[in-house]
Amino acid sequence: MHMDYSVIAACIAFGLFLGMLLLLEVGRRIGKRRHARDAEGARAGIGAIEGSMFGLLGLLIAFTFSGAASRFDHRRMQIVEEANAIGTAYLRIDLMPAEQRDSMRARFREYLDSRLKAFELVPDLKAVDAELARTAQIQDAIWKSAMEGVAASGPGPLAMLFVPAVNQMFDMGTARTATARLHPPMVIFALLASLTLIGALLAGFGMAGGKARSPLHMVAFALVMATTVYVIADIEYPRIGLLKVDDFDIVLNDLRRSMN
Repeated sequence: MHMDYSVIAACIAFGLFLGMLLLLEVGRRIGKRRHARDAEGARAGIGAIEGSMFGLLGLLIAFTFSGAASRFDHRRMQIVEEANAIGTAYLRIDLMPAEQRDSMRARFREYLDSRLKAFELVPDLKAVDAELARTAQIQDAIWKSAMEGVAASGPGPLAMLFVPAVNQMFDMGTARTATARLHPPMVIFALLASLTLIGALLAGFGMAGGKARSPLHMVAFALVMATTVYVIADIEYPRIGLLKVDDFDIVLNDLRRSMN
């Protein structure tokens, strides 16, 4: 039984939210004590440090969010491109010798079923790898049948149209699988979480000048930052969170129904 990664991500975001609230209060208390000892110089020289930290945090959030959103859109488009590649190759099966067409169509249906199943199994990575190995076996069978058809029919439309279409279909499948596994190093997410917590500590220190704490601002700041980090991670792993590319699988499912 695989872990529910969406629940884990939500728990991490909630922990980040609580950690920020705690560090906001810790920073505020540290600032209060600093003000009590040195009221005039409490904030002397720290403005540049705070500006640098929050600037770095803002840049990191912007770049990670932009990258995650770009990859999310790319993954959706790749589903459409793979569906088009499979559909084109399937239509060109008519170029094969008549006695091979039915078996080739059956292999194509099996291939598409395997592709759909592989992504449905996410995040069970062992099951995904096993299904991808099965997909590779089906690819070999399709290619061997295509080469047998070319050998039987000789140079002509089959070699010039069907074989390149099959090759494109395989290339799109490989590209889509590789893109699904393309993510920023985990150290980037660790750095983002760390900077968020440090930012909360500095923000709390900056609030020390007020006579009383502002729970609304503290909760709002922690909630917005924790939610932003969660959304970035959610977009980056679109098969296991709330924001999914699964809806675009309808293109492949419609293609599969058309093959019956």
